[in-house]
Amino acid sequence: MLTMPIIVLFYQENGLSMQDVLTLKGIYSVAVVILEIPSGYLADVWGRKKSLILGAILGFLGFVIYSFSDDFTGFLIAELILGIGSSFISGSDSAMLYDSLLKMNREKDYLKQESRVMSIGNFAEALAGIAGGSLALISLRTPFIFQSFIAFIAVPAAFLLLDPSQNMPKSKAGFKHILSIVKFSLWDSAKLRWNIVLSSVIGCATLTLAWFIQPYLRDLDMEVSTIGVIWTMLNLTVGAVALLAHRVEGYLGKIGTSIFIVVGISGSFILSGWFHSLIGVGILFFFYFVRGIATPVLKDYINRITESDMRATVLSVRNFIIRICFAIIGPFLGWYTDHFSISSALILAGSIFFVLGGISVLFLRKVEA
Repeated sequence: MLTMPIIVLFYQENGLSMQDVLTLKGIYSVAVVILEIPSGYLADVWGRKKSLILGAILGFLGFVIYSFSDDFTGFLIAELILGIGSSFISGSDSAMLYDSLLKMNREKDYLKQESRVMSIGNFAEALAGIAGGSLALISLRTPFIFQSFIAFIAVPAAFLLLDPSQNMPKSKAGFKHILSIVKFSLWDSAKLRWNIVLSSVIGCATLTLAWFIQPYLRDLDMEVSTIGVIWTMLNLTVGAVALLAHRVEGYLGKIGTSIFIVVGISGSFILSGWFHSLIGVGILFFFYFVRGIATPVLKDYINRITESDMRATVLSVRNFIIRICFAIIGPFLGWYTDHFSISSALILAGSIFFVLGGISVLFLRKVEA
């Protein structure tokens, strides 16, 4: 993701306010939401490999459009295409990984392997932070042009995948069956419901902070190149910590890990807003430390209690809730930032996520007892 270290700055250069930026990302979330569960279900009945190929092609097209756009409308079209592409990938990738391990009787290794995937991804994004920041010295548009070529690599990569579920019996496709899986995930199974809710709250929190980092650092009068370096270091932090996520979870246990994640994530929001200085930058690193543990661990909790024939759909339900929450919270926090300050917006966000996460852990502890 060459564009991530400079994307908010790129929007601002093209005349967008913070409210516009987070509204754009909110619309992206809505695009993902509309197809999130149907695409996950389609992956279960049509095939994860086909779903990933389609998602990769749309991802490439989205960045090509970004490369030639210079206003809100152009960015919106690109975001909608990227959103649809993302919906076909999210859930399918983790489901394919888990079922690949399941076929080899190694499903207990999922947390370690998901952590490695996340770690490699964040190391790659760390390198992209340096490369993107350097390319931005030419122009803020240059990283998007190069990103199009990188996105294209996902297309042949998707074609080379082997789908372990291709010979498994498929569920009969139908809207009623989608609803039955959603009902089971969020109503019938209390254990699955609260695992999904907790994972969704934390997922929304990590997504929200990602869009505040650049304006936060720019508010501290940092140069684009410096922001790129910090972005790189933050992703290196996630990548390194993710490799140790299974050990931390093994030491703290499920409830202990869940409490640590909620307090760490929400507390980082509040403290980074309170200390709007280099101390706040240090707190951002702690946030990314916790994120490196949270993402693979909370996905693993869901996969452990989900059947293979509905795995992609259930993971898509999680992503659906994340996007719904962000589509509501994101634009509001953007408006709040424009009218008050980024510091007060971060404190407000941390308070919201602490309440939502705390409630989730309380109910999770009850159903796990």
